[in-house]
Amino acid sequence: MKVDLTGPLYSSLENATEEYKQAKAGGDIGQAKKKALECSRIMKVLAEKIPSQKDAYLKKAEKWERLADNVKNTILERKNVPIGSGRESRKIGSGTGNKRGGEHGSSEEDEVEAGDEFISYAESLIAKSNVRWDDIGGLEEAKLLMKETIAIAGLQKPESIKPWKGIMLFGPPGTGKTLLAAAAAGSLDATFFDIKADKVLSKYFGESSKLVSALYSAARKHSPSIVFIDEFDAISLSREGDISESSRRLLSTLLSELDGLQDKKSDRLLLTLAATNTPWDLDPAVLSRFPRWIKVSLPDKTACKEIIKIHIKDLDASKLDLDKLASACVEKCYSGRDLQNLCQQAVWNMIQQENKDLDSLADLPYAELSKRKLNVTPLKHEYFEAAFEKIRSPLTKEQLDKYEKWDKEFGG
Repeated sequence: MKVDLTGPLYSSLENATEEYKQAKAGGDIGQAKKKALECSRIMKVLAEKIPSQKDAYLKKAEKWERLADNVKNTILERKNVPIGSGRESRKIGSGTGNKRGGEHGSSEEDEVEAGDEFISYAESLIAKSNVRWDDIGGLEEAKLLMKETIAIAGLQKPESIKPWKGIMLFGPPGTGKTLLAAAAAGSLDATFFDIKADKVLSKYFGESSKLVSALYSAARKHSPSIVFIDEFDAISLSREGDISESSRRLLSTLLSELDGLQDKKSDRLLLTLAATNTPWDLDPAVLSRFPRWIKVSLPDKTACKEIIKIHIKDLDASKLDLDKLASACVEKCYSGRDLQNLCQQAVWNMIQQENKDLDSLADLPYAELSKRKLNVTPLKHEYFEAAFEKIRSPLTKEQLDKYEKWDKEFGG
């Protein structure tokens, strides 16, 4: 399992940036320089950890180094103290020629004050999607609606034709909402911001609204962009309920960004995709920001068959009756995720039967282990029958009916 080590780095960057501001405001030249250099070091580590943003982080590291070099002049200017012989005293922001130690000074100071850690964190969420529409089994209606929406957004068109700026994907858990968003970005070769709502809330609790603003600033900078917000209901629950003031500010900022006032006359593509398992819990104001609602349903028999094929594509399935398997999956209300788990369990059942001494091989050195092959045989129904006993759908008919009812009232 890949361990994400960037979280502590961003927390350290946030703390160092705040301590730099405090030291500068208090006139502590030594501490301000120390913290600026600390920010530079963190940026260089982030450049190594996130290769896709390496150049951007290295430039920011250089900026922090320049700030460290000029911090003495900056603080003396704020104190209205002459910097050197023959130079006039002056206050920050008064008169012309105030560049705070060089042509980069003023803009770089402004960037720090704006919260460099938010911009950095937002840009770290950029992902590269290699998923294409053909990689998704089933969901033909949802794919068709998304393709049409994206095509209209990108094509040249009369000014009176306004493309949708947001699509809300809703439906039971595990039905492929994230895959659809990844396919949209991958097929367009667009910058993909893959956002988990709980990370937005927990990463900078109380200041999440600033992160949302930084996120959309980065998306505009790197357009064409697709911003995908998973578990959207976590940040957009109805404001009529009992939510904190910070959550209210976050939601207000998000609604403003979804309005996209700064993009009204822009030809750049910035599309927001969101996903929720509980659309009935969303704030009413959110509904109006997403004019396109697409239901992502459980797979039917044809889709189940396609999904099973995808997950066992490099194994011998000649002994399987895929139609029979697909029908059983529909009866059990399996989602796409359940189907993936079913296939993995069935394959594991085959592996255990054909490799009785598998655990003992773990005692071998890796160089020796890598020379041996795993024993595999054609998949049989008995492997899937055993898997059915372990893989259960959490959905009930009553829950599925609730999605159908909501779709008829608000979807489409």
